[in-house]
Amino acid sequence: MENSKPLALVLFFVTFVGIVVYVYSGKKRKQRLESYKDIPFLDDDELDPTHQKKQQVNNDESTGK
Repeated sequence: MENSKPLALVLFFVTFVGIVVYVYSGKKRKQRLESYKDIPFLDDDELDPTHQKKQQVNNDESTGK
């Protein structure tokens, strides 16, 4: 029982290092994860892929096409 705290520390540190290695290994994964940092600055309309279709339908209805 007295070795549980150092053992937990080592276990969590190894897990942390494993996650960091996973995230930064592989160029495709790194580029994808790096692109996520801009999400808070995007407009909601840019995030919704159906927004463009909805907007096109609304424009067509208003112009009578």
